[in-house]
Amino acid sequence: MDGTAGNGHDTLFLANLVGREGCVYAFDLQKTAIDNTKRLLEKNGLEARVKLHCCDHRQISAFVPGLVQAGMFNLGYLPGGDKTLVTQAATTVAALSSCLEILAPGGIISVVTYSGHPGGREEEEAVAAWGQRLNPKDYTVSCFRLVNKANNPPRLWLIKA
Repeated sequence: MDGTAGNGHDTLFLANLVGREGCVYAFDLQKTAIDNTKRLLEKNGLEARVKLHCCDHRQISAFVPGLVQAGMFNLGYLPGGDKTLVTQAATTVAALSSCLEILAPGGIISVVTYSGHPGGREEEEAVAAWGQRLNPKDYTVSCFRLVNKANNPPRLWLIKA
């Protein structure tokens, strides 16, 4: 499941992983992102493996009929798009919680946060607070950050069920 389809690179990665019998569900609020993802999948002959949804990523559990092995969220704004349209702390935390509802035992969620744009720091802090509240008996939450890069480098969060 790709909670932020963007330009389709994570969706394409997942489509390659699931094989012919697998299915990837990809979500994005912006039609441009869905169109970009669709074009990339078609170019690579993998569109049949993906179900694209132009909607808020908080709705993922309404569209995914079963459990998922992996969920990916690449937060912030659409690269090459309108930088004023960004993911928001409240909706991101709701989407992550929704993803936990459909995450299979042993499954993993990856989240990349970017703190350098307006609202990015607040969103990153919200993801951190959300992860810290998860029951350590049920989930392992890790955060990786680049320590030798300037200008607010992204952070990678991994949540393993």
